Amino acid sequence: MSFDTKNIRNIILLGHPGCGKTTLAETMLFEGKGTSRRGNISDKSTTSDYTNIEQERGNSIFSTLLNVKWKNSKINIIDTPGYDDFVGEIISSIKVADTSVMLLNAKDGVEVGTELIWEYVDKFKTPNIFVVNHCDNEKADYDSTLEQAINRFGNKVIPFQYPLNQGIGFNTIVDALRMIVYHFPDGGGKPEKQPIPESEMERAKAMHNALVEAAAENDEGLMEKYFEAGTLTEEELTKGLKIALANQDILPVFCCSAERNMGSGRIMGFLNDIGPSPDERAPVELEDGSTLASDSSDRTSVFIFKTLTEPQVGKVTYFKVYSGSLKAGDDLVNATNQGSERFNQIFVANGKTRSAVDVLHAGDIGVTVKLKNTNFNETLNSKGVDRKIKPIEFPNPRIRTAVNPPSKAEMEKLIKALNQIQAEDPTFKVEQNATLKQTILHGQGQLQLDIIKYRVEKVNNVSMEFIKPKISYRETITKHAKDHYRHKKQSGGSGQFGEVHLTIEPWFEGMPPPEGLKPRSEEVEELPWGGKLVFLWCIIGGSIDAKFSNAIKKGIMTKMEEGPLTGSHCQNIRVCVYDGKMHPVDSNDMAFMLASTHVFKSAFNQAAPQLLEPIYDLEILCSGDVMGDVMSDLQTRRAIIQGMDSDGHYQKIKAKVPLAELYQYSSTLRSITQGRAKFSQDFAEFNPVPHDLQKSLISEYQNTLQEA
Repeated sequence: MSFDTKNIRNIILLGHPGCGKTTLAETMLFEGKGTSRRGNISDKSTTSDYTNIEQERGNSIFSTLLNVKWKNSKINIIDTPGYDDFVGEIISSIKVADTSVMLLNAKDGVEVGTELIWEYVDKFKTPNIFVVNHCDNEKADYDSTLEQAINRFGNKVIPFQYPLNQGIGFNTIVDALRMIVYHFPDGGGKPEKQPIPESEMERAKAMHNALVEAAAENDEGLMEKYFEAGTLTEEELTKGLKIALANQDILPVFCCSAERNMGSGRIMGFLNDIGPSPDERAPVELEDGSTLASDSSDRTSVFIFKTLTEPQVGKVTYFKVYSGSLKAGDDLVNATNQGSERFNQIFVANGKTRSAVDVLHAGDIGVTVKLKNTNFNETLNSKGVDRKIKPIEFPNPRIRTAVNPPSKAEMEKLIKALNQIQAEDPTFKVEQNATLKQTILHGQGQLQLDIIKYRVEKVNNVSMEFIKPKISYRETITKHAKDHYRHKKQSGGSGQFGEVHLTIEPWFEGMPPPEGLKPRSEEVEELPWGGKLVFLWCIIGGSIDAKFSNAIKKGIMTKMEEGPLTGSHCQNIRVCVYDGKMHPVDSNDMAFMLASTHVFKSAFNQAAPQLLEPIYDLEILCSGDVMGDVMSDLQTRRAIIQGMDSDGHYQKIKAKVPLAELYQYSSTLRSITQGRAKFSQDFAEFNPVPHDLQKSLISEYQNTLQEA
């Protein structure tokens, strides 16, 4: 059965780990008769978290697509992970959702995970409703949670409901929109509608009036009627709230117990009646700056927001139809590579269960299999249509680890498996670092990398061991030095001869010409790894023919690629070649390359060499009660605190920290804050390594050379 655009609702369930997203998804599916039995996390029967690893761990790792019919509408539900490590799954799902449902834990209020996810909801300008879950918890505090939400997200947060008897025995909700009480049976499900008790009438009326005012503010006609009559009809109220929600002018708050199936039906009813359909959302932005409205009568454009590989199935592709209609058997063209793709079958999904359909209209979300040349974040169009939906941007990786290389045969299988996961998860990067001679994995957190390890070992049957990654240091000098070297080799026939005299000194922008030397030419090399080599040819009189200058520079570059101190790249050095000798027969490029390599190394070691290490800007958001522990840990990591500030209910710490001290920081931070913190990191600069550490690193490198 196909649904028109106006009858489609795309919602995403968001929230901190443990707030009850998957349980609410199961309850909504059950309430909408999408399943005959409500799934349960503890007995591993959920429709949403259906993979082995999710069932083993008891929490969501992947986003899961579900759908249910409610009245005349189809509600597509995307259940998402709560852990920051899997932010890629969250962001890609927000991209295609038209309403977000942010769950708050009635016991814990607005948590760090909520703060993190809200940044993306706000960035995508997604209409949002809050649901205060776990109202049946013995420590539930709805009023405190509501107050925290208002303080954090502003006065747009407006309660539509509140629990009459939260805590153990919770079974009653006061609904200020309908001005009615919902009383639930012990097993949950369909509630009995009752009048609001006199003792609650004043609070309920005040809440209702706030809703009416919020609805009237978005339409001049409604505002006039409100001033004239002092209220609005149910139809007028629905119209005003629909506009307000679509414009993100209100953030409604509902309450429930997802585990006991109390309140989910009312939430679904609100999403059906008030939640925006895809054609009521702002048009999606295209890469060229134009926009595309959700219109079934337009030509077809489809966006790929998720891919995964399943055993016996192969590549599975999740997509949203942004315009037109997609029929089984349609051929579309990839806007990135111009390849043609046939959608032999299209499906709607409830977890791992997929049902074939004939057509999906604009705004709907579906699944297909075995697309050949189309990947995540790409757009497919009808032939003759040139549109590219603006791709999703993801945060930079925050942690890195290296892989202990197995045998050559196993390594090939491992890299293939890792590259496949990289194609599915845009927040995970595989780097074959030739300089460090390591395979480096970059991710959002240790949990993400642990899950990848699990997948590689269980699915691909390849052993993978994490080891500490090496650091990409840089080498430079801090003072002027002068030296020379003669390379001479005779072995019958023509030999090798080359003598090079040079000076080296630290290079900086705008530095004056060298004293006592007259450069005949200057070459500035922008080094691939950053920094510069400035090469001055200062020979006058022909002691070395200018034709050998390139060979001399190449010899210097060879040593700069593998520096004298630790084998790291060298940078920001000025070299002046001012004298030397050559032989009319034995001098050649190789002789001068070897001579320049030796003299550069010798001069470098005399020029007060300095090892530089990468420094990262670290920003941490944590609750005030764990701030001291976070600061203490930073002090052990050679961090330089740049500042502290408040951000909502949380404290923000900014620091500069050496990359060498950030290994496994994700796990440490989670441990010392009990998961109530988040962080981001970005490369800042290279700074000198402390003397003792430099000495230790040089010694370690020399020992490695001796052992080789």
